[in-house]
Amino acid sequence: MRILEVTEYSEEVLDALNNLLPQLLETVSPLTVEDLEEIIQSESSHLLMVELNGSYVGSLTLTAVKIPTGIKAWIEDVVVSEKTRGRGVGRHLVKHAVGMAGNLGAQTVSLTSGPSRVAANKLYKKLGFGPIETNVYRYKSS
Repeated sequence: MRILEVTEYSEEVLDALNNLLPQLLETVSPLTVEDLEEIIQSESSHLLMVELNGSYVGSLTLTAVKIPTGIKAWIEDVVVSEKTRGRGVGRHLVKHAVGMAGNLGAQTVSLTSGPSRVAANKLYKKLGFGPIETNVYRYKSS
């Protein structure tokens, strides 16, 4: 198992993401070449992929931004192929991202996970993530 940060466009990565992301969210639109290139070129986004036996089987995006109160890091869009779940792929991927966030200067790393994602929530708790007391607000533009 190898975890790598995607730093340049490849069709293999684009195809893998377009196969993985619907396993996370059924209504996700396919990524375009332009979408992937924009993510890769962003200074605040770090796209991580897991390669196992020559195939990409997992992904997440780590974002880290400097704001007046420090460097804040978030893990987003964690997804592991249904075929390889239960083999430690997600654990290794999240641990790698947490280490990377620390190297970027973040003192905390946040993530969210829907209550229906039972296995993912168990994993995050095992890795030391805990719930925080907060209100999350979302504005959706029309």
